[in-house]
Amino acid sequence: MDNNMDKYIGKCLDDRYEIIERIGVGGMAVVYKALCHRLNRYVAIKILKDELAVDEDFRNRFHTESQAVAMLSHSNIVTVYDVSRSAGQEYIVMELIKGMTLKQYMKLRGILSWQETLHFNTQIIRALSHAHSKGIIHRDIKPHNIMILPDGSLKVTDFGIARLQTTQNTLTQETLGSVHYISPEQAKGGNVDARTDIYSLGVVMYEMLTGRLPFEGDSAVSVAIQHLSSIPLMPKEINPDIPTGLESITMRAMNPDLKQRYQTADELLEDLEAFRKDPETDFDYNEFAFVAPGIEDETMPEIAPANDPYRSRKLSGSSAKSPSGRFDVVEDDYRLRYKRTKRISSLTGVFFLLAFFVAIGIFLWNFIIKEWVVSPENTDIEVPSWIGGLYEEVKQNPAYADYNFNATYQASEEYDYGFIISQDPTPGRRVKKRDKIEINLVVSLGDEKITMPDVVNKEHRQAVIELQKLGLEVSKPYLRVTSDEVTEGYIISTEPKAGAELKEGDTVFITVSKGPDIKMQTVPDLKGRTEDAARSILEGKNLIPNPIYVDDAEPRGTVIDQSIAPDTEVQEHTQIDIIVSTGALAPTPTPSPTTGPTDAVPTDSWYEPPVVYTEPIDGGYEPPLIEE
Repeated sequence: MDNNMDKYIGKCLDDRYEIIERIGVGGMAVVYKALCHRLNRYVAIKILKDELAVDEDFRNRFHTESQAVAMLSHSNIVTVYDVSRSAGQEYIVMELIKGMTLKQYMKLRGILSWQETLHFNTQIIRALSHAHSKGIIHRDIKPHNIMILPDGSLKVTDFGIARLQTTQNTLTQETLGSVHYISPEQAKGGNVDARTDIYSLGVVMYEMLTGRLPFEGDSAVSVAIQHLSSIPLMPKEINPDIPTGLESITMRAMNPDLKQRYQTADELLEDLEAFRKDPETDFDYNEFAFVAPGIEDETMPEIAPANDPYRSRKLSGSSAKSPSGRFDVVEDDYRLRYKRTKRISSLTGVFFLLAFFVAIGIFLWNFIIKEWVVSPENTDIEVPSWIGGLYEEVKQNPAYADYNFNATYQASEEYDYGFIISQDPTPGRRVKKRDKIEINLVVSLGDEKITMPDVVNKEHRQAVIELQKLGLEVSKPYLRVTSDEVTEGYIISTEPKAGAELKEGDTVFITVSKGPDIKMQTVPDLKGRTEDAARSILEGKNLIPNPIYVDDAEPRGTVIDQSIAPDTEVQEHTQIDIIVSTGALAPTPTPSPTTGPTDAVPTDSWYEPPVVYTEPIDGGYEPPLIEE
């Protein structure tokens, strides 16, 4: 579904969590990226799917389970911040993890080294140990529910959610992803405990070490049946480099017999620690103790159609010891499994034999028979050698007009630019003469040096494409660090630096910005302070003052208002507008009235007394008589 069509995108749950984008969909819930406005941080929100949210009983159990998981606190478990309801909708607020799932990592890397397997699974079992100590069983341990952070640490997610999945007692194609990792007791619909998580982790370890799952099938039903009735190959049969001690730990963890399996997470952790200290440790695990438990069906769920021969089969018979003597099995059950295994082995052998002959037939047809049957009139010609010759001369030589040359280029320290390094078909090989014979040549670029480009401050995905086009490898996962100067997702630095001389295939390490390390500051009360004082206070808190001048009656330079109210929490480097008075509207003082003659003469240097002109009246002017 397009994000634009998602009804939650843009909504704000409980006036706090603003939904930004959808980042994942699970069997029971949809996961969104959201911004918590109260704490100004990004979070992941898991919202129960609509078709499940209509069931009030289910919603109540979802809420209860989520609250229980919220009590977990461990460095290898995804933190649950909040469990809430909004307009009848259940949701969980969790920390937002930047990384990839273990499943994605395994697809990228293939078979993991035993050192990586030990490193990862030690963290997972510690997380399980903590959860089990709180009485919480995960029930759905698989690589899809384990996140790898850029620093190599792990976090297990989806605790509690898996418990609700067990309420659906039918195995369908939709559960195929999880059914590869379920324990036999889960496949039978029986009670589960901490040993169920240990079995699933054993399957994860098996997949890490071998690059394949212990059981495969076209449907969830067929895989579930194999957990009940089949025995997987020992890991060393697939990957001989696996240490015996780690193989023993893996097979004991995924033993279908509960009594033979590790009883607690701490017990498994103890063996992993012992192996870590001494990889030569031999745990003396007997592979013959690994016997499939069969399908014992009083508690068997509806896992197949009614006409399926494996549905609800009741096994009975006298008690007998297994070949290893390690635990009791049912004699008739053991014989039945032995015959089935022998029959499957025979059929498998016949299948591979037929496949072998088919492959031989295809090979003979393509390289021998086809040439004679389809075009017997064609004559054989021997492919000459062009290695060491100049490609341009070979291509333009009329003697080779019957050949169609395709060239690819690569750097070479042995051959100068333009000379042919290798060819296919190889020299001396006889081929049928046709209109055009396809020849693939590898041509030297010489000992070409690649100048490391400057990709600092470029978006990291664009930069990676640019580097790969030059023939350079980029190390993954990228190193990500916080930066106040470089935008999130853009490159901070490279190793080697720009301008370095490299060769094709050299590895470049890049450091990508995670954006600024967000810190919060409380906005101070600036009203009544001078502009200079307000600037100094804001800059001391890493806030940005932005003065705006207005005409006001307050004294010039006085702060009369601010854009963000005092005591508000804001991020560092937030701009705060401060409204500063120019003093232009200050009232003009009214002069006091004079009560008598003013004899004082202004003494300012610019003052000159007025000149008075008088004209005689009636022939002459007489000054007034002033009596003393």
